[in-house]
Amino acid sequence: MVLAVASRRCPPDLPTARPHFHPAMPFLDHPIEISEEAGMRNLHFGSDWIQGAMRIRRPFALELAYTREMMACLLLRPEKSWPRRVMLIGLGAGSLAKFIYRNLPETRMSIVEIDARIVPMAQQYFSLPVDPQRMKLVIADGSEYVQQARGRYDAIFVDGFGADGRAGVLDSAAFYQACRARLGQDGLLICNLLGRSRGFHASVERIRKAFEQRAIVFPSLDSGNAVAFGAAGEPVEVTLDEMRERARQLKTETGLDLRPTISRLQKAQTLPGGCLKL
Repeated sequence: MVLAVASRRCPPDLPTARPHFHPAMPFLDHPIEISEEAGMRNLHFGSDWIQGAMRIRRPFALELAYTREMMACLLLRPEKSWPRRVMLIGLGAGSLAKFIYRNLPETRMSIVEIDARIVPMAQQYFSLPVDPQRMKLVIADGSEYVQQARGRYDAIFVDGFGADGRAGVLDSAAFYQACRARLGQDGLLICNLLGRSRGFHASVERIRKAFEQRAIVFPSLDSGNAVAFGAAGEPVEVTLDEMRERARQLKTETGLDLRPTISRLQKAQTLPGGCLKL
């Protein structure tokens, strides 16, 4: 069942926190659709491909496996005070933003979305909170914003795809280098990639080069998504036992279950000596 459609000329007129607009924004002409089935609400960009999802009875949970995998950054930087300052490039249905908002109350977010139509739809249909103190919404090209942003970030999440399933400049060497320059001493880049795409291995190499080989790609999920992490500043060195303990804490405190992620890392033999180092 289709609940709503936003055309290129008729974005929804909904009450919302006023986002910051950057000049010279591109004109996006793909339709945005919201469907609902079996208790799930999904976001589409003019195709059946799901760009975001929410279980209606659990609006703050991470329903798509790759979004849970992206939050595995909490295993790599297990300090409870991390992260304090986050940039999210690509809002979509707001899954990551909502999880961070609910479960990491000390974290402040800058959320960069290229399509102005997405923000009000995420707020009305996907329960995105309105809180300008903790969530700064910016309508801008993520590749340009990351170069112009001030200060340093503890984490930069990149999950930006167009209606054609391509990341465009968000998968360029210059973009990954700009992300590396914007990260602080405990910084991590967390990037959603399409593991079955032709350019997957080239994407991984660009990330590794930008982060001077301090990067890892987790094994591809059943969906084909593969999450890459790049580390800046302080070394990442976490043992298997430490990851298991942190995963146990996260399951208790937030409901996020990262134990399957740890099992997949073990099976793929990506933890030599029982330790993940970046």
